[in-house]
Amino acid sequence: MKKKITIRDLAKEAGVSVTTVSQILNNKGDRFSTATQERVLALRDKYKYVPDFNARNLILKSAKTIGVLVPNIANPFFGTFVEGVQSIAREAEFIPLVFSANRDPKLEKYYLSQMIERSISGLVIASATMTTETIKEVISFNEIPYILFDQNHTQEGDRVQTNDYLGGQIAAKHLIELGHKHIAVLTSDNPTENLNHRMNGFKNIIKENNLSLDPIHDVIRAPLTKDGGYKAVKDVLATGASAVFAANDEMAIGLLRGLHELDVKVPEDISVIGYDNIYWDDYVYPRLTTVQQPIFNLGAGATKMLIEQISHSSAEARVQNFPVKLIKRDSTSSYRPK
Repeated sequence: MKKKITIRDLAKEAGVSVTTVSQILNNKGDRFSTATQERVLALRDKYKYVPDFNARNLILKSAKTIGVLVPNIANPFFGTFVEGVQSIAREAEFIPLVFSANRDPKLEKYYLSQMIERSISGLVIASATMTTETIKEVISFNEIPYILFDQNHTQEGDRVQTNDYLGGQIAAKHLIELGHKHIAVLTSDNPTENLNHRMNGFKNIIKENNLSLDPIHDVIRAPLTKDGGYKAVKDVLATGASAVFAANDEMAIGLLRGLHELDVKVPEDISVIGYDNIYWDDYVYPRLTTVQQPIFNLGAGATKMLIEQISHSSAEARVQNFPVKLIKRDSTSSYRPK
């Protein structure tokens, strides 16, 4: 196997120090002669030299890497969130390292420890199970800058967030304005704090309009996935509701498939509204009405805040709020008496 060219090999052949080669390759070689710079760069091109990442970090004292911890990368929501992270990281010449912990607190803690051991520059944490104790124990103790995404408001630190309470209100108002009076809710069997805010906003509007939402009969709980929505279809239909609010779009999409298989027409027989506005919503049938979170912007905003924190640490916790809004498509319509 051909031996990999090291920075020491380049320095030896160029007749200069390792530090000189490092500074020239990192665009910090202005103080060296043009001839020296050209000699080093020519050797780099000749041997197709690629810097050793860990050695470069030791020299520059900067990893320029961002750890991104998400609950489930298979969920399109977090895929788009990571795209937002990448867009800003690329501009600032940071490399994002993405870890999906499958909502497992032990796995989250393991990934955090591993990232810190690798001298990560900062962290974007989108986790509903991460506790303030874990953050203090694993992250703050090591003085690693971090930004939180809003799934758990009990966590301490800089964060990006949306108003889930308002989002729930928007969903309820839309269905009530369409004339629906008996509305079901499909939510998580293990709700996070932001989901509870979402449902509380929804219930508040139901109550304000003198409608009822039976917590046992009208609230269906299932895993927060497409399969969870799909398997809950009979329980949703058993409520007799003319409309249903799903806690996220994945559940709503699973529900749409289940309704189709039972020959229940949407929105003629039942209206369905989701939450998030993932990119699949435009490609299912019928196209899904939903409450939009600006997912890409959340990832981008979190990364901007993190890079600012890496460059200029601040003692004051910062919160950046992003708007939510209704996206009307084809899965909801006016109430039709049966």
